[in-house]
Amino acid sequence: MSNSTIYDRFEEIAAQSPEQPAIVERTQSLTYAQLDRRIDMIAGSFPAQGDFIGIVADHGADFIASIFAVLKTGAAYVPAEPDFPEERIRFMMQESGVGFIVTQRKYQEKLKGFPLLFLEDMKEIPQTQPGRRTVYPESLAYILYTSGSTGVPKGVCVTNANVCHYVRAFQHEFHPAAGDVMLQYSVCSFDIFVEEVFTTLLSGAALAIPDSGARVDIGSLMAFVREKRVTILSGFPYLLMEMNGLEKIPSSLRLLISGGDILRESYVNHLLPQVTVYNTYGPSETTVCCTYFRCNGQTALEDGTYPIGKVVLGAAVELLDENMNPVPVGSVGEICISGGGVSNGYLDKSKNEMFVEDAAGNRLYRSGDLGYLLSDGNLAFLHRRDSQVMILGKRVDPEEVENVLCDCEEVQTAVVRPFTDEQGLAYLTAYVVPKGPGFVLSEVKKKLSRYLTSFMIPEYFVLLDHIPLTPNGKPDVKSLPIVLKERAC
Repeated sequence: MSNSTIYDRFEEIAAQSPEQPAIVERTQSLTYAQLDRRIDMIAGSFPAQGDFIGIVADHGADFIASIFAVLKTGAAYVPAEPDFPEERIRFMMQESGVGFIVTQRKYQEKLKGFPLLFLEDMKEIPQTQPGRRTVYPESLAYILYTSGSTGVPKGVCVTNANVCHYVRAFQHEFHPAAGDVMLQYSVCSFDIFVEEVFTTLLSGAALAIPDSGARVDIGSLMAFVREKRVTILSGFPYLLMEMNGLEKIPSSLRLLISGGDILRESYVNHLLPQVTVYNTYGPSETTVCCTYFRCNGQTALEDGTYPIGKVVLGAAVELLDENMNPVPVGSVGEICISGGGVSNGYLDKSKNEMFVEDAAGNRLYRSGDLGYLLSDGNLAFLHRRDSQVMILGKRVDPEEVENVLCDCEEVQTAVVRPFTDEQGLAYLTAYVVPKGPGFVLSEVKKKLSRYLTSFMIPEYFVLLDHIPLTPNGKPDVKSLPIVLKERAC
């Protein structure tokens, strides 16, 4: 797989194991052969080839087939969840210049102004093979959008080679194979989704996709996991925390992978005797994960969190100071990543200042995360170097939220600051100086929701007559009142 593309590898699996289950849903399942035919049906319906194709649809077999159809034709997909704010979707699709969007008819109003291709119209396999340009390992596979301090999201450009690198690293550590079933639970805009889909379908395993009814609560989700005999689950630590409160988890599970935020011992202490648990780390800019840590049989750090582990196959991590020099063992440094997962950077190349070359000429991504090396060779994560925080496992830049809030006509000025609750989880508080007495919070939140996903909207709003300033004219953060958030029950 070292010189192949994503679709090349999928094609090999489909040819080797055509009758193996590939997609498992509540009411239907598709074999690899059936999924391959569905991919051809969708790809053969594409009106024209373009560099980028948007996908906005409910999760299911057609959603997965659409992704592989885009990759088969040599384009890159740009995914967005249907419930994303309309203006956020519009920005993503416009900046990437998608030729059209694969979607469902119920979302056409939300996608007005874009050429649309409806999944409902694809009923029969075209007589001719879909158009296919030459695809190389370095060809782009997808663009994922992350939070940006300028007030607009940044599109991370990931190649086929990046994804195939990560699949190899995952296979080396976790050995997915026919008989394994991976839960597809993550939203498509986060790279846990990339892990779920590609490490599964490029390994001959099956992808289990729950319907909305199975996502209502942890009990319903575990019932689906039990029914479909899911063996691998990858998710944010908060999902594992919910599972940790259950009397028992489904016996089919052999592996739980936590990623996207800090994993605390208290989140998994009841799970560890039942199943293998890993803590992982990696920014979207370096393709899913660059380090793994197996928690079973290990002791958490003094602060109750687990280390993020050692580098995955084909990756390298250095801890560097501000001058790009290595720091001594035990000293704090910036986590800098090189190797096969380092992406092409952002679509807007003017924002690529964190992609640099090290002294040996290797392409390096400066993550902005701080950590230190333990005596046993494992990495420990501390916190962000800048103001970005993780909320519900997703990286949020408070400056982006602040910029959008200040654009509201009801707001004279505003400051958004992150805080942590009693569990160490981040939340946002907005300090607002309104333009007049007619400030209505519900209306402001409604406007924010057009541009920001729900987890980015501050939990608390504090109205002020003015923002206190330091002598040099910057907001005096220490003088702002703190709204405390207690430990969630």
